[in-house]
Formats: sequence, structure tokens, C-alpha cells
Amino acid sequence: MDGDLYNGRIVLVANSFVFKEPVFNYSGDFPFLWDEIKIPIQYGSNYGTATEIFMRVGKEVAGDITDQSREKWNALQQKYRLEDAQTEPMVSLIANDNWVEYTLRYVVSYKRRRITKTELFTKILNEIEATNGDIKFASATFQLVEAPELKVNIKK
Repeated sequence: MDGDLYNGRIVLVANSFVFKEPVFNYSGDFPFLWDEIKIPIQYGSNYGTATEIFMRVGKEVAGDITDQSREKWNALQQKYRLEDAQTEPMVSLIANDNWVEYTLRYVVSYKRRRITKTELFTKILNEIEATNGDIKFASATFQLVEAPELKVNIKK
């Protein structure tokens, strides 16, 4: 996970593994994980519409467990004295050298992580295509601004 945000993992360290390795328990007190997908969008796209689409799709697909995960998180806060964390889907973005990178972060059941990610990407792909070019996916492309001058000498 990026941004130093919670990922939902609870690390249990067995006595015999104190200096060997952590044990991750996905089905313990908090059977949810924070997951995220990254969506690269071309510069010049409609950023407001993109944000709205990603938020709406996030709520449609992953928003149904927001209340369940909020309840469990509140109980964990009391038990382990944790700080509050957002369990609702959220969208953030950064601008990098090549594109605007959106991140859709959401809470998901540890058993449905891959299924949820597939459903999110499928809906997002369809929604972006429906904008008829208002929003465009970015990819690593190269644009030649000017071709160098070529000098060819043919000797007979």
C-alpha cells in the first residue's frame, strides 16, 4: 500500500519465530483488507469526471461492506488502541512525468480480493470507454517531436 495507510493486516509473532518471520492473519479480528488499484489517465482528460467515475464505481462495488468493516474496525480500535481509519472507498491522485495516476482505495473481504479487483477494473474500463474520449487511459508512449537530419553519402 502506498501513502502509509492501513492495509488491514494484523501481524502475530509466535514465540518460536520472534526473530525469524511475521505471521499474517487475514481471518482474525478484522476479516477485511485495504486494497487499491491504480488507474493511469492521460493529461488533458476530464479529471473531475474521472474522479466521479472512480468514486461511484468504488462505492457500487466495494461500498457494501463499509458498514461491516467500520463496526469491526471500531472494535479493534478499542481492543488495540488504534487510531481511526477510513473504511469508505476513496480516490486520490498524483501527477507524474507520464500521466495522472489515480488510486482507488477500498476495504474488501480477504476472501474476495481478486474478484473485487476484477469487477472494479471491468466497470472502470466500460465507464471510461463510455466517455467517448473525454477521459483517456495513459500508457507508456513516445512522441517524436523532430526527426534528426540524416546525411547519406554514396561512394561509387
